[in-house]
Amino acid sequence: MRITIVGAGFSGSVLASQLASTEDGAPDICLVGVGETFARGVAYGQARPEHLLNVRAGHLGVHPDAPGDFAAWLSLGPRGRDEFLPRVAYGDYLAERLREAHEVAGNLSLVRQEAIAISRVGEGYRVHLDDGGYFASDRVVLALGALPPQRLAGIGPRLAQSQRYIGWPWQDDALERIEADARVLIVGTGLTMADVVSTLAARGHRGELTAISRHGLLPRAHADVPGPVIELPPSVRQALGGRDVRALLAAVRSLVHVAPDWRSVVDGLRPHTQAFWRSLPDTQRARFLRHLRSHWEVARHRIAPRVAEVLDTLQASGQLRVRAARLLRAGLRAHGAEVLLQGRGQEHADVSQYDYVIRATGLDTDIVRTTHPLVSHLVDAGLLTPDPHGLGVEVGDDLQVRDRHGTTVRGLYCLGPLLRGRLWEITAVPELRSAAAALASTLRAGVPSSVRRKGDGLARELLLSAGL
Repeated sequence: MRITIVGAGFSGSVLASQLASTEDGAPDICLVGVGETFARGVAYGQARPEHLLNVRAGHLGVHPDAPGDFAAWLSLGPRGRDEFLPRVAYGDYLAERLREAHEVAGNLSLVRQEAIAISRVGEGYRVHLDDGGYFASDRVVLALGALPPQRLAGIGPRLAQSQRYIGWPWQDDALERIEADARVLIVGTGLTMADVVSTLAARGHRGELTAISRHGLLPRAHADVPGPVIELPPSVRQALGGRDVRALLAAVRSLVHVAPDWRSVVDGLRPHTQAFWRSLPDTQRARFLRHLRSHWEVARHRIAPRVAEVLDTLQASGQLRVRAARLLRAGLRAHGAEVLLQGRGQEHADVSQYDYVIRATGLDTDIVRTTHPLVSHLVDAGLLTPDPHGLGVEVGDDLQVRDRHGTTVRGLYCLGPLLRGRLWEITAVPELRSAAAALASTLRAGVPSSVRRKGDGLARELLLSAGL
């Protein structure tokens, strides 16, 4: 039995580590991913020193039963466990844990190549790599992370092809070429924007920064000291058992007024969010996404206090301006970009000049519009069905994907942010590691007892087919 995990970011590498085994009956595991971010993924592989984790160090272990493992790996004391450390350190931790699993286990092979296509062959699959090689697999797990960012609506074709438009801030050191006095428009006011501004500030940027989004909301900050854990009252638990977003919102608002810290309320909801989301009909999900999504995300996905201080300081000085507005059009001009913005609730639009326009709109999980080669291939082949709200792929309870006819595709699984349509809360470490552990159990349970791994033969076959 061979299980291939496509995508070597957090989800893929953690799943591979959980499936790594020294037992004779364990299935062969193959982890396929792009070399430069192998084991770390984009989130931690392309991070800079000023980019801080959004979760305290003491809660970031890769296994659900050992949340303090990251802090223990760094030998942190009680105070250090409550700190928000650089993401590059966490990337090193993920790489080390995968390296250890690979060295100890006899069933784990690593292929540092991009998978560009997956085709069905009988009861199994054939995985095609970007060098022309391929190999067979009985099961495949898509652990692809977020998809590549799409071009912003309203960006003119000439601007899109110029260096004045930065569609992905962390690619090719894009921010390094921005002059210190440049006027910069950042489209998005969430976590990606906070990273962009932190990097520009660390480089000594002096020019005006404008950040826009539909509601103009910034991520809220974590408290300096962890808040108390609260027990949800019967009114909130009853609302969670219903299928009405409005009723839950009313119950939560009542609780916030009496709770010692609103953060404790949000954190108290977290263990129940996936079940509540799964219970909602499409009409309720659409209502949440249209009216409440932005407000929930700035409260749920908070930033480190030090990052919040940077944003507050820049806003107080007037260097950073945050607007509730949308970009209608942006075109390339002789000395930069001419941008037409419409403020929220306003009928008129205003024209402004910027030296650079940066897309910082966060996670992209729309599999229909994506340029990701493997996802596009699977959609065209009919092996994936998009979530109706653009939140990823349709899957069943066991995380097997569904094809264009709504039928389960046996042996093809999904893990990570592309499950947002199914689970919503599936982008942070605690939820991702729990999902990986559950899927690992499912995959182990599906291995016939008569199967024995091939060990080094598999590794040699993979290396040869990958041209390595």
